[in-house]
Amino acid sequence: MAQQEKHTEIWDNCLQIISQIVEPQQYKVWFRPIRAVSFADSKLTLEVPSLYFQEYVESAFLDVLRMTLRRVIGEGAQLCYKVRPVQNQPAMRLAGQRAAAPVNPEVTVNTQPSANPSPFIYPGLHKIQINPRLNPTYCFANLVEGECNKMGVTAGENIASSPGKTVFNPLFIFGGPGLGKTHLAQAIGIAIKEKFPEQVVLYVTGNEFKTTYMHAVSVLNKLTDFMAYYMKLDVLIVDDIQDLLGHGCQNAFFNIFNYLHQSGKQLIFTSDRAPVDLQNFEERLLSRFKWGLSVQLSHPDYKTRLQMLRARAEREGVEIPEEVLDFLATRIKTNFRELEGALISLIAHASVERGRPMMELAASITETLVGEERTDIDMAKVQRSVCDYFNISREELVSKSRKRQIVQARQIAMYLSRNLISNCSLATIGQEIGGKDHATVLHACTTVSDLMATDKVFRKYVTDIEAMIAPAV
Repeated sequence: MAQQEKHTEIWDNCLQIISQIVEPQQYKVWFRPIRAVSFADSKLTLEVPSLYFQEYVESAFLDVLRMTLRRVIGEGAQLCYKVRPVQNQPAMRLAGQRAAAPVNPEVTVNTQPSANPSPFIYPGLHKIQINPRLNPTYCFANLVEGECNKMGVTAGENIASSPGKTVFNPLFIFGGPGLGKTHLAQAIGIAIKEKFPEQVVLYVTGNEFKTTYMHAVSVLNKLTDFMAYYMKLDVLIVDDIQDLLGHGCQNAFFNIFNYLHQSGKQLIFTSDRAPVDLQNFEERLLSRFKWGLSVQLSHPDYKTRLQMLRARAEREGVEIPEEVLDFLATRIKTNFRELEGALISLIAHASVERGRPMMELAASITETLVGEERTDIDMAKVQRSVCDYFNISREELVSKSRKRQIVQARQIAMYLSRNLISNCSLATIGQEIGGKDHATVLHACTTVSDLMATDKVFRKYVTDIEAMIAPAV
């Protein structure tokens, strides 16, 4: 056989093996476009459509390629790549778009910005212009900072000053609904765009990423373009990442994550649960979520709730009596979303029922949101619940014992007191739990928050006790 034909035979033999290992769709997308161009001294050279194509194949199928080449060529097998010249590639176009008559053999890639850019436009060699999909309302100026989100805001401001260059990469923000995860994530993206207009920022939900991936593979067969698009980003924000389910989708995201992280790009994720509690996620992804900083957003305390109501009323241009705002902040303790909903509803009713006292309107609105007033949560109830859960006495809880179980119970009692009791200072909490100072209480709260983000068993302790104290909180 002529030397110039040997490379074709070798690659055909490799493809026969690879087709039996990888999924049919992956084989069609990632191996069929490859062409062997030369073979010499145990070195096989393959021609690939683009640099991004090469990077993805090397990242996703390196073990498969290594094993296959050893079987076909031998132990000394080597693999080289050659990027296919642009003029040899067919022009890309969106689904349904008619092919234009060729003017010359050179392909032109359109990188003009549009109001609604498609994720299937090949980004080319220059910075792409896309709509970052950020809501300007969700900026730092409109974000109320409190003890419930202080860590996240501080990390976010650091990231905005040096995206991709801090230790907070990735930033994983988690917490229950309505606690401001989306607001914080988008505020970081908005601040980055303001300080670094050339940065390519994209906000996308986990479900949108999954749907677009499936569309790229199953409908448009444009997975190469999909991967290339995401690999051109400087900042990727994925909201509700717990929706990123499916092996193929997670595999694509894993490779995008690796490429961006290794390239010094910023990654920001939000979730309704801690990384350790995510279900049906590959371990390799979960481990990467923990590389940077995991921040939990907790229920806002009374002071933060009141501050948020004042700020929102001012943004709406409405004057609301302080006692009415105080009433709302006292009655609605769950999250920012319910607080905002109550305030907007109050403003709407007040504009219609002008003769009705505003406090009466507020009482009526909150009644439908929170129902009957719950028994106030106090320090005694928190301590009693913690003691019952761990089967210890209150004397042991407030003692100076350094036994691991007692220390953990004491720290959890401090953490829950701070988060569930309105207007309760760190000094007050410390005084009620063995005469500890405020620094000890703050350290305990930070320790509990960190352990909840990394220890599934410990997190269950806290959520179980919280449900005992206030099931509706």
